[in-house]
Amino acid sequence: MKQKKIPARKCVGCGEMKPKRELARVVKAPDIKGENGEIIEKGEISLDLVGKKPGRGAYVCKNTECLEKAIKAKRFERAFQGQIPESVFDGIKEELKNFE
Repeated sequence: MKQKKIPARKCVGCGEMKPKRELARVVKAPDIKGENGEIIEKGEISLDLVGKKPGRGAYVCKNTECLEKAIKAKRFERAFQGQIPESVFDGIKEELKNFE
């Protein structure tokens, strides 16, 4: 019997390839656009522990050290192509601490 392929993702903090289930997904929801195509509201950035939220995702290890490395190197801003306020990262840190 064939073994199932285990999907792997790269942590944006430490850069290691790990099984998808060992990582937490940080997701940016799609932007809300008006009739003329202009952006009315930017997508919310949040922690997705289940991996089912819609939007662009970046993966990070489920520890605060990797999260801090990714924030310091601005890897989430690169992945989501835009500036991210510090308050968003504070919320993600709290959620991750509660999960640990």
